[in-house]
Amino acid sequence: MNAPIRSETQPLLALDDYQLTATRYHAERPNAQLLIAGATGVPQGFYRRFAEHAAARGFDTMTLDYRGVGQSKPASLRGFDMDYLDWAHLDLAAAVDQHRHAERPLFMIGHSFGGHAFGLLPNHAEVSGFYTFGTGAGWHGWMPKAEQVRVLAMWRVIGPLITRYKGYLAWSKLGMGEDLPLGVYRQWKRWCRFPRYFFDDPQMAGLAERFAKVKTPMVALNTLDDLWAPPASRDAFMAAYVNAPYQARTLDSQAEGLGNIGHMGYFRPAAQRLWDETLDWFEQLRVEQQAA
Repeated sequence: MNAPIRSETQPLLALDDYQLTATRYHAERPNAQLLIAGATGVPQGFYRRFAEHAAARGFDTMTLDYRGVGQSKPASLRGFDMDYLDWAHLDLAAAVDQHRHAERPLFMIGHSFGGHAFGLLPNHAEVSGFYTFGTGAGWHGWMPKAEQVRVLAMWRVIGPLITRYKGYLAWSKLGMGEDLPLGVYRQWKRWCRFPRYFFDDPQMAGLAERFAKVKTPMVALNTLDDLWAPPASRDAFMAAYVNAPYQARTLDSQAEGLGNIGHMGYFRPAAQRLWDETLDWFEQLRVEQQAA
């Protein structure tokens, strides 16, 4: 029986000195570093099982809560001012700086927003390989009809009412995840109006050029039953990584015996086979890059 994975909570100073909270899962004999870039409104504890599994396989792993989320949120989100992309530019970028190692490659896992964030990192070149789950453009038009109705109700009715009353998106009251700062809600709502998300937003000029600079090998896996980020949504977004060695994987989770995955099941224990496939890919990259 494997010994329990040792983990520790540690402070992480963002690039603008905002105090974040991260967790490190120590591999007994590490051969690589791994950083998990989570989804919008999902606290780092959700990724614990994946992180422990990766550490057991030799990946010294870090998770973090972005500002305004989980252990990195202020006492109240009312009046908390931030830009949605601070999570990439300031928080995740700092995690890359802190978690990289002079003698071991750094790999990264993304979930949903994590796949958006990678192209925004000022230090993405420090990452040797990137594997993201459930990343898509967010536009309701990519979703099945019933999900379109639910999502549009959130953006046009429920979200405006809640934020007007609370001063932030009280998602937890709806069982949707962590509460979100007002700035995150407003920008997310705006970008989800566009088929290619923020790339189509005239206020966000220059993003495509930044994503075109990424040359890190990457894989984007989406299941057919992911209602928020189906494969067409993934393809619309990931096309921006035009100069990265890129593979798209579309998973029929029912046919492959994994049951329902949806948007969140990638990191639940039933998907452990996917975890091993991902870590195997990183391990293969590590060997190839060392031999090059």
